[in-house]
Amino acid sequence: MAFQIELGSTHTCIGLMSGTSLDGLDICLCTFHKKENGTWKYSIIKATTLPYPKVIRELLESAPRLNGEQLTELDYKYGHWLGKITKEFIQETKENPSFIASHGHTIFHNPKNGYTLQIGKGSAISTETGIPCISDFRSSDVCKSGQGAPLVPIGDKLLFSEYDICLNLGGIANLSFDNNNSKRIAYDVSPCNMMLNYLSNQAGKEYDFNGELGKQGKVCNNLLEKFNDLEYYKTDFPKSLGREWFELNVMPIINSSDIKLDDKLRTSYEHIANQITSTTNKIEGKNLLITGGGAKNMFLIDLIRQKSNKEVIIPDSQTIDFKEALIFAFLGVLFTEQQHSALATVTGARTNSISGCFYY
Repeated sequence: MAFQIELGSTHTCIGLMSGTSLDGLDICLCTFHKKENGTWKYSIIKATTLPYPKVIRELLESAPRLNGEQLTELDYKYGHWLGKITKEFIQETKENPSFIASHGHTIFHNPKNGYTLQIGKGSAISTETGIPCISDFRSSDVCKSGQGAPLVPIGDKLLFSEYDICLNLGGIANLSFDNNNSKRIAYDVSPCNMMLNYLSNQAGKEYDFNGELGKQGKVCNNLLEKFNDLEYYKTDFPKSLGREWFELNVMPIINSSDIKLDDKLRTSYEHIANQITSTTNKIEGKNLLITGGGAKNMFLIDLIRQKSNKEVIIPDSQTIDFKEALIFAFLGVLFTEQQHSALATVTGARTNSISGCFYY
């Protein structure tokens, strides 16, 4: 492999991440240093979140409803846009990254039926930037009957080992931790910002800043019981969630309720905090690292703190915002090292996988 890293060397690369909440594109320029003992050290040189232009956001929102030809066109169009934006970012940094690792944007995720799709053509990114691109990180695991998600746990294990549990509050809340045999376990816990944003949009807001809308409402126990009774919470890991699951299972419950909007929001907060803490309180360990956009929602964090038996740690804003983009860059590093990044203990696949597809 042309980009294999030697012990003691440093590698500079870029991670691109687009989450289900469609907040924007996270771009992270970072370095990874492989020490003589085989452990890893990272640093973030520069990172930013670029809000999606209205036309790109609308295209991504409509993507699940497009026909095959239209979706293929969008795959290429979005890839070229990613490449152009990343090229501008690189020119501002004056760095020379070895490669770009792109998560893409998830349109379909149905591992139960053997498929997942993240668009943003890696060849288009490479063409626009003139830099190799690694993308399509989930397919190999799904082809081995895995969930294809989450993929961040290998980064949690190797880059954030000082924390007993790593929790990400994005569109979906997911966590990872080492079990008693030092095997990494991870899965999606519940919807998070996807649920809160859906209700905030009905109030004419993009999101509920610091829970200001939700905290005005009251918990509706009847609605809370319906949320908690969802079949997903009764199944054991490995398991993962996607937008399709939310639309089929959660939205009908929300839309059929005739209570006030702020009460729906307050109940959703209670549900998310309950699902997170009922899960993490059973896991051994003393601390809980929280990152992702939800880590900035102080109302949600306060609820989690009240219900948790762990020390809840909120890191610096750069780590909150760019941990996922950082780790996808790290998945690219592992690809160049020909090391496994999708863990069977996490995804339920038949074997571990070296995830990604490389475009010169």
